Amino acid sequence: MVAERELEQDFEARYDAVCKRVLSHKAILARIMQGCLAEYQDCEPDEIAEKYIEGKPQVADAPVLPLIQGLSSNDTSPEEGAVSYDVLFQSLLPNSQERVHLIINLEAQNAWNPGYSLLQRGVYYCSRLLSAQYGREFTHSQYGWLKKVYSIWICMNPPKKFQNTISRYYLQEENLVGLARESRTNYDLLSVVRICLGAEDGENYQGILKMLNVLFSMQKSQAEKWRILCDDFAIKATQDLEQEVSEMCNLSQGVKESGRMQGVAQGMAQGKAEAMLFAVKNLMESTNWPAERAMEMLKIPEEDRKKYAKMLN
Repeated sequence: MVAERELEQDFEARYDAVCKRVLSHKAILARIMQGCLAEYQDCEPDEIAEKYIEGKPQVADAPVLPLIQGLSSNDTSPEEGAVSYDVLFQSLLPNSQERVHLIINLEAQNAWNPGYSLLQRGVYYCSRLLSAQYGREFTHSQYGWLKKVYSIWICMNPPKKFQNTISRYYLQEENLVGLARESRTNYDLLSVVRICLGAEDGENYQGILKMLNVLFSMQKSQAEKWRILCDDFAIKATQDLEQEVSEMCNLSQGVKESGRMQGVAQGMAQGKAEAMLFAVKNLMESTNWPAERAMEMLKIPEEDRKKYAKMLN
């Protein structure tokens, strides 16, 4: 059973890595940006991909060089060590008189609640992306040079009430006394966006929610995925993207198959345990032996005897 679990973990790690590479393609990023970032909602996806996304997005699981000037996909602190961002890149702000950049982080997450709220982690990632700009984008007290940061989280398995939703969390002004108005650019510096995927028959199954659901579906074939991505979202099947989607489809089948193998192994182990417990009970009843004596005669390993003794009680 250990071998089956290791096989499943290997498939999961490889699948996770290729999913991040697929997400890092500009054609995919552009549609996500258009669908959930206010700055790009009036832009066409091709315009975003070709005109605004700069350089080659960095992927944490790939051995990439720092292709985006001043950015690293690994952020560090002396106390905590390395923090890896799934996808990290810079994009020009549309309709700006100057070359104003946004720093955008994209994360794909299977576990909805890994012991904490993903929103808290998103806020933390935004904070790190802001503080990491010191020494790169500005020095001393030049805080006016800070670049706005986004952390976008794609949640694969959210609870039903969150499925097929997109939510944004950001700073906003609240006047406690009076009606003073500050320029939004002075505080609108971080936003967390949460994209929660859901079922095809659910409400709001359209736009990037549908695109991402199709892209990461473990039920749809590669041909069906490409038909929907091309027909509904005008995504061109480039050689690199097509190859990685193909790899993702193959690995998803491996994840499913290894999961079935582990399930069979667990079932066999459970069946064996139940059969052994039945044998212990029969021997105890026919001989009036205590449980320990019966398990000894049945040659049950000592490390397993506590488990069977507990099952007998």
